[in-house]
Amino acid sequence: MKLLVSALEPSSNLHLKELLGHTHDIELCGIFEKSLGVPLYDISEMAIMGVVDAFLKLRWFFKVANEMVELAAHCDKVLLMDSSGFNLPLAKKLKTAYPNIEIIYYILPQVWITRPKRVAKIEKYCDKILGILPFEIEMYKSGKARYVGHPLLDEIKVSKDEIEPNRVAFLAGSRASEITRLMPVFREVASKLLDIKPTLVIPSSFSDEKIAKLYGDIDGFEISRDTHNALSKSEFAFICSGTATLEAALIGTPFVLVYKAKAIDFFIGTKIFGIKQIGLANIILGRYNGTILHEELAQDDVNSANLIQAYYNTNKDKFATNVKILRDYLAHGSSENVAKIIMES
Repeated sequence: MKLLVSALEPSSNLHLKELLGHTHDIELCGIFEKSLGVPLYDISEMAIMGVVDAFLKLRWFFKVANEMVELAAHCDKVLLMDSSGFNLPLAKKLKTAYPNIEIIYYILPQVWITRPKRVAKIEKYCDKILGILPFEIEMYKSGKARYVGHPLLDEIKVSKDEIEPNRVAFLAGSRASEITRLMPVFREVASKLLDIKPTLVIPSSFSDEKIAKLYGDIDGFEISRDTHNALSKSEFAFICSGTATLEAALIGTPFVLVYKAKAIDFFIGTKIFGIKQIGLANIILGRYNGTILHEELAQDDVNSANLIQAYYNTNKDKFATNVKILRDYLAHGSSENVAKIIMES
């Protein structure tokens, strides 16, 4: 089977890698991580953060989408993952060009936060709609949507048995803009918390040159390229927004989310779209039972004093109780279920 894949995010590629372990005789083409094959474009070329970055690269994204449509002529099925700003218009182009090609959407757009009208487009252009959050399936009425489980419950294979006292993890993300905004604060926190053993978690794909350019002075930090292992050994973590927050929650590592974006992007998200919670675990539990798992610090609140206060004041017993509720709600992994759906004739 030849599968056209559009997986632009690092997290999507981790999920893709896991589900491919349950498939056979599949050739990938499209957009994905180079470690998985020979992509049309590597995900590093697709990285953006926020509305402004997306607008500046808009014309180029149109070109890439047209190239994906050309590739689809030689493919049996299509797998779209996350990245709705690119993948939804691509789904329309693909279904218009090839009405009979099967389009599978896995890791769905967050229509429960903003732009619920996208549901109609997803149902129109996609044949199978695979959700990783139980509550999001309620948004879809066509019968195409199903809850398949959450991929992180497959991918997390560590436990908290080997926690190191005073070990604290710092995760600044994978986007250049996130890293450069957060690292000065992280350095200050590490220098003021004199009793901790600070671990800086850096994406495994980053070269030494890229690390030097983005992170600046990292003396004093122990470096880890393994997110799950670092989180499992840490008693606490400071984490940028994104998948890593949910990974920490499911591993059971107490943390505070830190988020610094362009002012215009933050304004659009909070004032226009009305986003109240940033962290995935908070969003999931809030939808399920109205509770909050972890503290969130955004924009000017991201400073060393507030981060240190969060480190000392987090209720770890309450955190552990809510983590169990979260895991029970998500129930099981998704990778094998999605692989079976892809392999169906």
